[in-house]
Amino acid sequence: MKKAIVLALAVLVSVPLAFSAIITNTNQSVGYFRLLARNASLDIDAVYYNPAGLVKLSDGFHLALHNQTIWQDKTITNDFPMLNAHEYVGKIRVPFFPNFYAVYKSGPLALSFGFGPNGGGGKADYATGLPEFETGISGLPTMLSLMGLPTTKYSTDINFNGNSLYLGFQVNASYALSDMFSVAVGVRYISAENTYSGAIANVMVNPVFPAFGLTGQMIPAAQLFAMIGQPGYAALFANKSVDVEQSGTGFTPILGFMATPMEGLVLTLRYEFNTKLELTNKTTQDDTKALYPPSGLFPDGAKTHNDIPALLALGVSYAIIPELRAHVSYTLTFDKNANWDGREKLVDSNAYDLAFGLEFDLIKSLTISAGYMRTSYHFLPGYQTDMSYALPATTIGAGLLWKMNDQFSVDLGLINVNYDADQKSIPYFLGAIPLGNFLEHYKETTLGIGVGINYHIK
Repeated sequence: MKKAIVLALAVLVSVPLAFSAIITNTNQSVGYFRLLARNASLDIDAVYYNPAGLVKLSDGFHLALHNQTIWQDKTITNDFPMLNAHEYVGKIRVPFFPNFYAVYKSGPLALSFGFGPNGGGGKADYATGLPEFETGISGLPTMLSLMGLPTTKYSTDINFNGNSLYLGFQVNASYALSDMFSVAVGVRYISAENTYSGAIANVMVNPVFPAFGLTGQMIPAAQLFAMIGQPGYAALFANKSVDVEQSGTGFTPILGFMATPMEGLVLTLRYEFNTKLELTNKTTQDDTKALYPPSGLFPDGAKTHNDIPALLALGVSYAIIPELRAHVSYTLTFDKNANWDGREKLVDSNAYDLAFGLEFDLIKSLTISAGYMRTSYHFLPGYQTDMSYALPATTIGAGLLWKMNDQFSVDLGLINVNYDADQKSIPYFLGAIPLGNFLEHYKETTLGIGVGINYHIK
């Protein structure tokens, strides 16, 4: 039992919540929302997706400011029969997910700057905690009954919330070697910050113990254990809370290449190197010190690793007719080579996105578009947890681009992500007594809308 409670407290803040360990955000423009296949972009969001393609912009300054609003629900259902409730929902709300791009193009040279949340970007709120926090507590009635204190109920107040934000500041230099070939080199500075706070409080039970006047009313578990001469358990079930901030910085070197071997055909490649990130704890509250003296589970100043994996992005764009263009993008992230303090060993194969998009010019000033993307993950048993899981998904996007004049345009986009459900079998114990294996189920839904403005200064 003690091990179960300690594990619950440990999980409370030990696993980063930055879109799980898979932390790369590829939704870096509203153009991505409306098309999904952006690796061969020749628009201003090529600062991120295809820096070598910026040489195709017209001479002058180009500016863009985009924002996405994202709603995501993460639902975990646990079949362990002792739990009071079996469904736990984490709500992630991101009202502001901004991207800013600036490009100066002159002849064969383009210099550019980009800003955006390259990882994280939202706050997750689990109002009732997570199964792993509660399963240890849920065994209290059985444990007390076996000790000769008949108990049928427990209750507790559990909450957890986490913020994760990896801000990226990127600069590129792009150069046209000829009409057919161009190259780019860039670097992105990452400023990462995760904050976590949570509590397990008011653990209550309803023992029947006439010698102490207990007839089934709910009382604090810590008080009960103190009454029966168990100070260790009394301390264990006292209120516990944690408040931790993690921060770190890193750099991502970027290389780009583009070829336009014939009119209407664009072929692109982008490689981003692994970003080494070492996050340092700044601990304000850590009530696990009583269990792990002198510094607790989350000592101030302790370091963890949470690299942003290297990625390879390939893109193809082809004009079927001048008004109709088809796009294909493939993005492979090298998760197995990142340093996640050993968790990368549970990645069976590297993740990838494969996206297809079409855009059509209804009239000269109005373009409509739609896209489809399949995201694939493959993990070994043990990777998925209620605190940190990633699911294969199918994404649909659609939107439009309105060119108000030669200098000003507006992007509008919408995406809906449908995730494959997953589950794992978890063994549970009451002390040393095996209780069997029970399933834990993982689900997720995401909806996003975005608007962006683009401006060209001749």
